[in-house]
Amino acid sequence: MRRLTVNSKPRHRADKVRANGRERGAAGVTVALLLLVLIGAGAMAVDVGQIYVERTELQNGADAGALAVAQICASSAGCTQAQADAAAASLANGNARDDASTVKSVDLSVANQVTVTTTTLNGTSGAGFLSKMFASALNAPPASVGAQATAGLTFPGGGGAFPLAFSDECFDLSNSVSTGEMQKISWKPGVTCTNPSGHTIPGGWGWLEDPDADCYAVTTTGNVVGSDPGNNKPTACEIILQGWLNDLSAGETVEVTFPVFDSASGSGNTGTFHIIGYATFSVVGWKFGQGAPYEYHNTTAALGNSNLACSAGNARCIIGQFVKYVTLEDAEGGGAGSGQNLGTVVVKLIK
Repeated sequence: MRRLTVNSKPRHRADKVRANGRERGAAGVTVALLLLVLIGAGAMAVDVGQIYVERTELQNGADAGALAVAQICASSAGCTQAQADAAAASLANGNARDDASTVKSVDLSVANQVTVTTTTLNGTSGAGFLSKMFASALNAPPASVGAQATAGLTFPGGGGAFPLAFSDECFDLSNSVSTGEMQKISWKPGVTCTNPSGHTIPGGWGWLEDPDADCYAVTTTGNVVGSDPGNNKPTACEIILQGWLNDLSAGETVEVTFPVFDSASGSGNTGTFHIIGYATFSVVGWKFGQGAPYEYHNTTAALGNSNLACSAGNARCIIGQFVKYVTLEDAEGGGAGSGQNLGTVVVKLIK
């Protein structure tokens, strides 16, 4: 008798089909979840990048605005709040790709400081926030980005320049004027400052030690610097003096920053000057020796005023006027911040 047997293979195939279907379903769910994660991560990366770019633009605008306002405020006329707001707004907008940003505030309350705060302004909608490109689809709120910068008005505390120092008795600038009176500052004969009217006061100037004989002396406020007692022409300065002469002959101005001393002691090789700060002098003529370029534009005929003319012989003098000078660069070889305010201002970002 034939036995009835059961073939289990078909059932096994069906089980495999059902198992494969379950695996494919699980894989599909996994892929879908991974896609959501990738989309979310991509959205976050794009939006974070957008926010980063926005903040960079706002920071650049705040930096530029603070520096510009500080330069305006450093002028003899000073600055009003309205002028400061307008200057900051112009530069903040100019540093934005859409030419739109908000200057939240321009703070002038701290002496010799300007603080500019900028925030987001959507150039298309005018809204005070940044709409996220992708994260908004996930109901993420809009972002408001801000930046702040502080510029300070500092005064040179050291540096290297032409080896000549002026007495503070000759310095005649004030906060309300941008230029001083034309004057002759003499070393010989006498150490004096003489104005166009002929009024003379003790003061004058003195040569500084130039140890490397390169027409360059490094000084620091609060310290004393040695003097050069000689009356010989400064041969190491020939190239510099020729440059001054060429510029003036071409109708250009020559503005040089000199150290200023408040006291002198000793004499000859032991003489010293106590440096208190730095002032900028617009040079029009000089006599440091005989013949060009050691003398230039120093006679009555050239100046139209006998009181400003250098004396004959071994007399030594320099003619010009003190001027206010604002720069974004520190003096070469020195710092900023420790000198007295003598009209020469270094504007720099401090925050």
